[in-house]
Amino acid sequence: MKVIKISMLTLALALMSFSAIAPAKSLISNAKTETTASTIVWQAETIDVGQIPQGTPKAIVYEFKNTGKTAVVITNVQGSCGCTATDYTKEPVQPGKTAKVTATYNAANKGGFTKTVTVTTSAETTPKILTLKGTVI
Repeated sequence: MKVIKISMLTLALALMSFSAIAPAKSLISNAKTETTASTIVWQAETIDVGQIPQGTPKAIVYEFKNTGKTAVVITNVQGSCGCTATDYTKEPVQPGKTAKVTATYNAANKGGFTKTVTVTTSAETTPKILTLKGTVI
């Protein structure tokens, strides 16, 4: 009786270990495929606009190139505060082509500033953080 119980336990553990290993390998290979399918290269990730006059909105343009083999879609662009409006290329960016993300900073308050723009694309699993900085005079 003990031999049957031990055999059944061993068989159950062996089957569970095989089923746990297979999905892990599958997930890893899928992640590699997704991250290497497209690549984007930003012309600049931080832009210092220097001094800008108070009360005059300043548009900052970030440009990137799709160096991958598939089209890239910008899925979301979000400024770090309400003082930064955003706009971006809405069409898919084909391989070898460039696209733009524009951040318009409302220079209402005097002094130094550092703001960020978070860009989510179909090419990367982690959003890209772009930075703009300067001084309102």
